[in-house]
Amino acid sequence: MPKRANHRLTVFITLFSAGVFILGAGLIPLLIKTKQAALNSVDLILPPTVTNLPAPRLALTDLQGNSVSIEAYRGEVILVNNWATWCPPCQIEMPELQAYYTAHTAEGFVVLAIESGEPADQVASFVKDHGLTFPVWLDAHSLSLEAFNNWDLPSSYVIDKGGTVRLAWTGGVNQPTLEKYITPLLEENK
Repeated sequence: MPKRANHRLTVFITLFSAGVFILGAGLIPLLIKTKQAALNSVDLILPPTVTNLPAPRLALTDLQGNSVSIEAYRGEVILVNNWATWCPPCQIEMPELQAYYTAHTAEGFVVLAIESGEPADQVASFVKDHGLTFPVWLDAHSLSLEAFNNWDLPSSYVIDKGGTVRLAWTGGVNQPTLEKYITPLLEENK
């Protein structure tokens, strides 16, 4: 192939590749918005797995460096959410978790958001940027993922007032799903 034709082909491939990259990068925010819209428009994501297991003993640290444990929340309905700041489905479900928490905290409900492996300052920045008010714990060694024997993110577990894991989800959840499955647990033993 002549040198000039080879140069033109190289330029064409470079420009084409750059165009595809720019187009792809521009679509990322649109895809995240589309996922959020889909999450909001679906009545139920997936039904949870119904379980009857004792809650694991789990002690970690919060964003202020204090020791915290699941046992300290005995008597409340707890949603343990394993997540990461870099995880798109985790990012999408955070406003849903916050809305449900805000609506039901006075009824004895708490979200324990356990971030899987990021530095405290990065997690704190995420929490501030997203206006999260529920407890956020740090898990640098994936102890929560190991305790629940599920390495997928996000994953959520509902622990009843007596300390039994009653529900488990893998994947994102939304507020209608939380209302359908968790609210009845809040009404038990009132």
